[in-house]
Amino acid sequence: MNSINSLNSIKCACCDARSEDIRQAFSFLSAAETEELCSYLELREWPADAVVFKEGVSADDYVGFLIEGKLVVKNKTEYWDKNIIIAILEKGAMVGEGAFLDSGPRSNDVIAVEPSRLLTLSVRKMEELIAKNPTLAIKILKRMLYIMNKRLRKAGERISELL
Repeated sequence: MNSINSLNSIKCACCDARSEDIRQAFSFLSAAETEELCSYLELREWPADAVVFKEGVSADDYVGFLIEGKLVVKNKTEYWDKNIIIAILEKGAMVGEGAFLDSGPRSNDVIAVEPSRLLTLSVRKMEELIAKNPTLAIKILKRMLYIMNKRLRKAGERISELL
C-alpha cells in the first residue's frame, strides 16, 4: 500500500532528510521500496547560485531527486548569447535523467536558485540495484521515462505555440 500514512516514518540511510521530503521525491514507490532505495543514494548539497550541471560538460554519472531547494534549468540560445529558462524545479523533482540514461553531455545548465539538496543515484549504484532488486530498478527507470515523456510533450506544446 502506498498511502501517505505508510510513508510517514521513512528513514533514509544516506541522510537526515525529513520523511515528508523523501515522500515527495519518491511518491511513486512504497515505503519499503523507498527505504531500500535510500541505501543506494547519496546526499549532495549546493549553495544558492551554484552550478549543479553545466551544459555541454560530460555528464556526471547520476540522476538527482530534489528534496530541498529550487533549481532553474537554462539553455543558451543561438541568438545574442542569451539564456532561456526551460524549467523551474522544486522539491520532489527529478533532474539529470537524460544524461544518466544516455551518458551524453549535459544538455542544459542547472543552477541552484536557493540552497538545494539532492538525493543522487549513480549509474554504478543503479547497476547494483538492477542485480539485487530488478523490480524496484524497473520502477525507477519507468519513472525516468515518464518524466522525460512529460517534458518532451511540454516542449512540443511550447514549440507549437511559437509557430
